[in-house]
Amino acid sequence: MTAAKHHVAIKGVKDGLVFLLDDTCEFSDVLEELNHKLEKTHQQILTGPIIHVHVKLGKRAVTDEQKEQVRRIISQKGNLLIQSMESLDPSQDREMPDASDVKIVRGIVRSGQTLTHEGDMLLLGDINPGGAIVSTGSIYIMGSLRGMAHAGADGDETAVIAASHMRPTQLRIGGIISRPPDEWDLSEAFDAYMEFAYVKHGKMEIDKIHHMHRFALL
Repeated sequence: MTAAKHHVAIKGVKDGLVFLLDDTCEFSDVLEELNHKLEKTHQQILTGPIIHVHVKLGKRAVTDEQKEQVRRIISQKGNLLIQSMESLDPSQDREMPDASDVKIVRGIVRSGQTLTHEGDMLLLGDINPGGAIVSTGSIYIMGSLRGMAHAGADGDETAVIAASHMRPTQLRIGGIISRPPDEWDLSEAFDAYMEFAYVKHGKMEIDKIHHMHRFALL
């Protein structure tokens, strides 16, 4: 085999190494190149102290057996310790909204008020407690969300809700309703991060905004 195929990329990061595995070729080709690089061309990383490894499988649908094959190849090198193995869920792929289709609204939604829209909405302002924002598309709030937000109001569970400061009384996406706020794992330490809510396997999830690229949303 030749290294020109580049089915495996190995990159250094702050806490170790990231192995990026091509998700468009045959899995056997990935295993062959992975083994080749560790045996022949990247021997210098196999000496010295323990190195933490993060494996990125891309959008490839892999079985537990295939994951174990990757683990065996990497783990046979004594100083490589696998910390994580991630595969993007193809079902989470979503179209990037066209900026021309996003409604921009400026202002504050106060207690007792409800702001509604057909399609994606960007609010430059806050949702106060007792206020609500409802949209058939996704909702992006450049401000504090301290009231209620309902995205995908027509039943679209691929919509998301993003806010600079996420402290809502309730979130809804399609027909999925979030847990009560006092059950969320949202600590004050996350206040500096914009967060977004999305539905995965029928359950509401919340993550920091810099992970949104995994869903092809922005």
